[in-house]
Amino acid sequence: MSRGAALCASMISSWTRALSEIGGDPSDADPSDADRIDQIRALEELTCAAQAVQASLAADFDASQRERAAAAGVPAQRRGRGIAEQIALARRESPHRGRQHLGLATVLRNEMPHTMAAFRAGRLTEWRATLLARETACLSLADRGEVDRSLSADPQRLEAMGDGELVGAAKKLAYALDAASFVARRRRAEADRRVTIRPAPDVMSHLSALLPVAEGVALFAALRTHADGLIATGDPRGRGQIMADTLVQRVTGRGAADAQPVAVNLVVSDRSLLGDDECAAYVEGYGPVPADLARELVSSAQSASLRRLYVKPGTGDLVAVESRSRRFPAGLVRLIRLRDQTCRTPWCDAAVRHVDHVESVDEGGATSAANGQGLCEGCNYAKQAPGWRARPSSGRRHTVTTATPTGHTYRSTAPPPPVSRGTPQSRVELFFVDLVLAA
Repeated sequence: MSRGAALCASMISSWTRALSEIGGDPSDADPSDADRIDQIRALEELTCAAQAVQASLAADFDASQRERAAAAGVPAQRRGRGIAEQIALARRESPHRGRQHLGLATVLRNEMPHTMAAFRAGRLTEWRATLLARETACLSLADRGEVDRSLSADPQRLEAMGDGELVGAAKKLAYALDAASFVARRRRAEADRRVTIRPAPDVMSHLSALLPVAEGVALFAALRTHADGLIATGDPRGRGQIMADTLVQRVTGRGAADAQPVAVNLVVSDRSLLGDDECAAYVEGYGPVPADLARELVSSAQSASLRRLYVKPGTGDLVAVESRSRRFPAGLVRLIRLRDQTCRTPWCDAAVRHVDHVESVDEGGATSAANGQGLCEGCNYAKQAPGWRARPSSGRRHTVTTATPTGHTYRSTAPPPPVSRGTPQSRVELFFVDLVLAA
């Protein structure tokens, strides 16, 4: 890092410290409510301008890294590997969000100068800039520039538009400029249909389906019509409850004679399983669940098979034996997945897709729990880019230190296993439970 860049970073850090001290002293003069509103607006504009500068820096970093890769003889198709991941680490967010941020940054710098100018002036938020970039993604460079000029050349008008109004205006212009590309984009989007799940508060889950609009509207209408019919006959459940119950019943076949069982993997301490402790258990693919729910799942299962796992006294790390194989054996893969739970890249949280060597076999790394880590597919490929280096590190639990090509380092520690703090450390057992639940 150059001295000028370091000075700039130091200066920015001083601004952060100064802002953190505002309002912290009871002796500070109490501003009027009008002043508070003015300060909120000024801080919002400052936030937008700071995000715009961050985007410019990201685009510059991308260009510089690609130039270095080209000079080093890296094939063209691999020159961008690991760039967005470094930006994501600096922004303390997932690699997926880092790729989104870098994509927006390069589009704004190279193809939408008026939108970038409004962004830097504090007139446009990062989210609204993202909306404009997204709605013009299907257009040619010239047509995207026309939308940029039409909507963003007048910052005052742009600032006054709501999100829905802005998206609607961008869609109308995009369709008028290139209807064929707009239709082709819709068809490509239909290929991205999918179903995802993520945790929700109070041991609930969000099950989401991304569907073509006709199918999504039809599905919702069918569930709502069915719920309205049951409510009319006196069903005491609410409309949302009936729709949710109906969705589960129709997808899983619950209540039908040919319903298929569903497999669920659970990790629970011996004391929680036997009812002596209330330490949370862990459901693979979801996350922590209360001990009473874990016991309920085990007791209601059609079948359950138990395998013991052991935790090192005083460290909370899972125990495993080493393998002489280059590939991780199935038992060790399962243990590492259970230990890491999600991708070990800081702030990623994606599902584990690859179990990989922290220190590569070519560099002398062993095929062991200590030298293994669970990664998502994108993070595993990113760390194979030139200049990345990861090593196991000392820590209370399994710890990995990763160094990026710019010399920055990041530490990742495995989450604690589902064991209460008061559990005697002389002997700690966990159970990995293969549950087969009725659909």
